Amino acid sequence: AEVQQKKKWTFRKFTYRGVDLDQRLGTSYEQLTPLDSARQRRRLNLGLRRKQHSLLTRLRKAKEAVPPTHLRAMIILLEPVGSMVGVYNSKTFNQVEIKATHSSRFIPLK
Repeated sequence: AEVQQKKKWTFRKFTYRGVDLDQRLGTSYEQLTPLDSARQRRRLNLGLRRKQHSLLTRLRKAKEAVPPTHLRAMIILLEPVGSMVGVYNSKTFNQVEIKATHSSRFIPLK
């Protein structure tokens, strides 16, 4: 009569194209851009606009507050991971948490 031990639940580590989140946080954007798709690389090479820079500064200042924004086409960089954003959907501002799975993508609506 063998006693089967229960398997412990382990959290899945998030990797983006083979790179862990911890490794991504420690590197610069120039080293990470080859991992992004062509659209994200083009946008980051051309530079972010003034509204996108202001959204990033508001997210740096207010980790607990929810800054509202109309920028749904903003590429999610690594800095705002874990913060909340109020995204406008033509009627109201929906509160969206930016997670690690959203990095190098665009701001989700839901």
